[in-house]
Amino acid sequence: MGKKKIVSIAFLMLLLLSTALYGCSGGDSESGGEGGDSESGGEKVLIFGRGGDSVSLDPITVTDGESFKVTKNIFDTLINFGEQDTEIEAGLASDWQASEDGLTYTFQLQEGVTFHDGTDFNAEAVVANFERWAAGDADQFPYYKSMFGGFGDEEEHVIESVEATGDYEVVIKLKRPQAPFLKNLAMSPFGIASPTAFEEAGESFGDNPVGTGPFKFVEWQRNDTVTIEKFDDYWVDGEPKLDQVVFRAIPDNSARLNALLSGEIDLADGITPSDSETIENDENLQLFERPSMNVGYLGLTTTREPFDDPKVRQAMNHAIDRQAIVDSFFEGRAEVAKNPMPPVISGYNDSIEGYEYDPEKAKELLAEAGLEDGFTMELWAMPVPRPYMPDGQKVAEAIQSDLSEVGITAEIVSYEWATYLEKAAAGEADAFLLGWTGDNGDADNFLYVLLDQDNIGSNNYTYYENQELHDLLIEAQTEVDEDARNELYMQAQEIIHEDAPWVPLAHSTPLLAGGTNVIDFKAHPTGSDKLSSVDLE
Repeated sequence: MGKKKIVSIAFLMLLLLSTALYGCSGGDSESGGEGGDSESGGEKVLIFGRGGDSVSLDPITVTDGESFKVTKNIFDTLINFGEQDTEIEAGLASDWQASEDGLTYTFQLQEGVTFHDGTDFNAEAVVANFERWAAGDADQFPYYKSMFGGFGDEEEHVIESVEATGDYEVVIKLKRPQAPFLKNLAMSPFGIASPTAFEEAGESFGDNPVGTGPFKFVEWQRNDTVTIEKFDDYWVDGEPKLDQVVFRAIPDNSARLNALLSGEIDLADGITPSDSETIENDENLQLFERPSMNVGYLGLTTTREPFDDPKVRQAMNHAIDRQAIVDSFFEGRAEVAKNPMPPVISGYNDSIEGYEYDPEKAKELLAEAGLEDGFTMELWAMPVPRPYMPDGQKVAEAIQSDLSEVGITAEIVSYEWATYLEKAAAGEADAFLLGWTGDNGDADNFLYVLLDQDNIGSNNYTYYENQELHDLLIEAQTEVDEDARNELYMQAQEIIHEDAPWVPLAHSTPLLAGGTNVIDFKAHPTGSDKLSSVDLE
C-alpha cells in the first residue's frame, strides 16, 4: 500500500471519529434561541434580557420591578393573582375564610411543600415570616409599612397577631378591617422565605434567597446576570417546564433589541414603542403587550425649596407638555395621565380636569410664588428603562426644554439604579422621574402607598403629607363597601390634584418581545411574570 493511500485512509478515519464525537456532544448550548431546542436533548435555558439589575433578591427589602422579576420565580406567596389579572387565587394557602367583621382570617395551607433548602413549609414557617417582617422598620422593609401601616406594637400597624393553630393552619387577626388585605398578601414582597435560610443568613439573605418557588437560586453576577434553575421538587405538578432561566441586564434599549434580533436572548422587556414595528415585521419574533396598570410621573420633593410651595408645583404641571411627551416617546402606546392612578383601577376620578399645557399660566404662578425670574433645579433622570417610561433620559430632556421656556433651568443628573432609588427615597432630589406599576389592582396600592404621609421615607418619595388626605385613605382602607370606597378615593384624588406633589405624565402599555420559540409566556399587569408555565420549542 502506498504512503499517500495510507494517509488518506487515516484522514478519513479521523474525520469519521470527529463527526461521531461532535454528534455526542451536541445540544448543550446555553445561548438564547438555541438553548431551548428540546429536540437536541439539551437543557431548556431561557435568557431574559432586561433593562437593569436587581437591587436585592430578598423580596421584602425592595420596591423595584427588576428585583421582583426574579423573586417572583424563587418565592411563592400565600395568595396568587390570576394569570393576567389581579383576581385572587389559591397559592401556598389552599383555602381561607374571613370572619363577618373582617378582623380574622383563617388560612389552610398546602401540605407536602418544601423550601429549596429542604426545610418543611408549614404554619410555623408562615408565622416566622410575618414575625420577621413585623420586627423590621421602614428602611429594612418599606413595603410592609406601605401595605400594613407600621411595625410591631405601633398603633398604625394593621396586623394584631399571626398564630399557627395547627400544622397547616394559620390565623391572622387585624386591628381594623382592611379591604385589600388578601390582595396585599398576593404581592411579590410577601414571598414566603425559608426560616432556616433567613435566620442563618441575616442581612445577606438577599444574596442567596431560598423560597418554595418553581426555580431555585444559582448565581448572581452583579450588573450582569442572575441565574435560577428548575426546582425538581416543586409542589405544582408539571411545573416548571424550563430547566434554567438567566436574567441578563442590558441597560441600553438598542443593545437589548439587537441581542434579541441576533438570538442571544429569548425574551426582552423594555421594548421601546418605536421598535415595535421591527418586532412585528420579523417572522422569528413576537410582540407581547403587558396589560396597562401603571403611571409614570415627575415627583416634586415637597420638603425642598421651592417645591414646598404648591403654586410652584402647579406651575410645573402647567409648564410640561405631557401630550408631546406621549406622542414622542410612546408611539401611541400610552395615554396622558392626569391622576396618580390609571383609569383601569376602580375609584378613578375621571371628572378631574388635568392641568393644561400653558406656559403663560406657569409663569403667572411662578410670579405669584415670588419667582418671576425663575429658578435653578436638579432634574433626576432614571438610568434604566421602565415599563411606564421606556427612556427616562429622553423624557428628562423634553421636560428640561419645556421648563426653560418658563425660566426654570433644570440640570439633568442620574445615578446607578439602586443608588437612584435610595437617594430619592431619602428626599435628596429636587424633582425626579419615577413611576409605579400596580401590585394588586387596588386604588390603595397607588394613593396610600405612594402619597400618604405614613409612607414618607418608603414609597412616598415626595415627602408629601396632608392630614385630610390621610384620613380619607385610612377610611377607604377600612370601608368594605366598594361604592363607598370608590367615592372616598375620588375625593382623595381631588386633594392630590390641587396639592400637585407630582406631575403625572403617562399610563403606558408596556411592550416585551420574544422569539417564536417561546411559548405560553403571559405578561402580567403587575410587571412580575411567573415563568413556571413557560416553555421553549
